[in-house]
Amino acid sequence: MATPEEIDVRIGLDLGEEEHYATMLADDSEKLIARCLANDEADIEALTDIGEKHGKADLVIDQPGSIAQLALAVACRRSVPVAYMPGLVMRRAADLYPGEARTYPIDSHVIAGTARTHRKQVQRLDVTDEVLEQMQILNGFDIDLGADVTRVASRLRDALTSTSPALERSLDTRLSHSSVRALLAKYPTPAALRKADKAKLVKTRSPRLANKIADVVFAALDAQTVMVPT
Repeated sequence: MATPEEIDVRIGLDLGEEEHYATMLADDSEKLIARCLANDEADIEALTDIGEKHGKADLVIDQPGSIAQLALAVACRRSVPVAYMPGLVMRRAADLYPGEARTYPIDSHVIAGTARTHRKQVQRLDVTDEVLEQMQILNGFDIDLGADVTRVASRLRDALTSTSPALERSLDTRLSHSSVRALLAKYPTPAALRKADKAKLVKTRSPRLANKIADVVFAALDAQTVMVPT
């Protein structure tokens, strides 16, 4: 198996059930490819062929579940090295990139870029049947944790709607962000948020979001003067 130092091209693959999004970066950070491809043997083989034209390529994924199995099998058959980026590493790396939105192109670029610049943050995989089995078990744990997060977010959204619909609407997709949940844990009611000044609200775990969050929170609080019992 090739060592990280021997790799010339990183193929970051953001996986989907029907389509994947691939970003291919050369070792000098040049973007060679950024495009969708089908979850199909021919498309995945064509992608690895393009990578090999530019040197020794590896495939970097961020989830090892069922939707990754075909890509891993193709990589194994063609002797393409595979690296795995754990979810926690992925989330921390994504925070370093500008913008809040998570999209397939952004995620695949984060995967490839992190594998290129932070080689110790990704795990090199010797893709065998035994390893794939172990990864499927780990992925099952990951799915369970994801379901728990979804349930907590739904309960949080329901609680906000019952006390301040304007606040729930203004936070919207930001409720999935850890810094927003930490803010609501510290100031769990509209009254508590109103008593906290803006300087306190901006002290979140993510400075990039801080001012935006404070602005939308106070705008939502101003939109509702009646206090609903909590």
